[in-house]
Amino acid sequence: MSEVIEKVGSVSQSRYEQIVAELREVVEQQSRGSFTIGDRALEIEPMRPRGGIPDAEWTIRQSLVRLAEDIGLTFNAVKNARWVASRWPKEHRQAGVSFTIHRILARIEDDAERWAAIKTPPEGKSRWTTDDAKRRVGWTVDSPETPQEKITAIHHLAQDEEVAATVTTDFLKRPQVAAKVSTENKVRVVEELTRDESVAATAATSLLRRPDVAFKAMSDDTARFQVNHAQTERHRQAREHFEDTSPVAPAVRHIDRSVEFLDLVTACHSFVAAAGRTVPGLRDRTLNDDERTIVAQNVAKVRATLDWIEQAVETGKVDMDDELARLLKGE
Repeated sequence: MSEVIEKVGSVSQSRYEQIVAELREVVEQQSRGSFTIGDRALEIEPMRPRGGIPDAEWTIRQSLVRLAEDIGLTFNAVKNARWVASRWPKEHRQAGVSFTIHRILARIEDDAERWAAIKTPPEGKSRWTTDDAKRRVGWTVDSPETPQEKITAIHHLAQDEEVAATVTTDFLKRPQVAAKVSTENKVRVVEELTRDESVAATAATSLLRRPDVAFKAMSDDTARFQVNHAQTERHRQAREHFEDTSPVAPAVRHIDRSVEFLDLVTACHSFVAAAGRTVPGLRDRTLNDDERTIVAQNVAKVRATLDWIEQAVETGKVDMDDELARLLKGE
């Protein structure tokens, strides 16, 4: 049976190891070169205490710009090499560790801590990686592993508001993601998204079309008051607009009373229709004593209300006596 050869990309494991050994030598040479550039830049312009004289800072920049131009590098490349070299005296530079690692760990402020850190890779590892070095100084890593690192990476990538908006929209479309958001945070998100009046109106309309949501919302006294107030205000505005703009408004004013007539006929028709649908359902069903009592009480209310309607229609008097008022209140 032929042996399966492990490969890395398009090369065998053994060839990969040869490439790594070769490139480590190249990186070592590059590191020595970068430190040499930094050392020479330091020789030309030694580091000065922070908060120095502005004129001196300008002179340093002029010198480093000239050096960068003469060796074909950018000013920032020479400036950074100078700074890194200043943080790593020759006796504390670690062979086999890239200049990039030295540059990242140079952010450790304490000298002794910095020089000890580069000799001590993370537990379980024989070499520093750039991500391990970035973790050590608190930078965002290139390949996040922990949940917090992934969250940090997302925040970093979503600094642009348009990107953040798109990402948030995509995430909230995933039910399993939305389910893990606390109720408090969901409410906060909805409030933020509905600061725009038109958006809030559209969202509220859609939500109140859901019976369970409408029921719970109307359990809040303030919300119920605002809805009732809004309905009254809307009717008032609609009436004013009609009276101000409609050519038939004067004629309609003469038949305003017919609106009450139509409302009354509609109420009677609705009751008869509802009874016509409900009563046949009692076929072959015997109500218990409590049920019969409740039905009898409501039938009495209906009879009293019908008498009140007949009185109002015949005499125009709509006042109800005390007994009828108590009956309709359920007393």
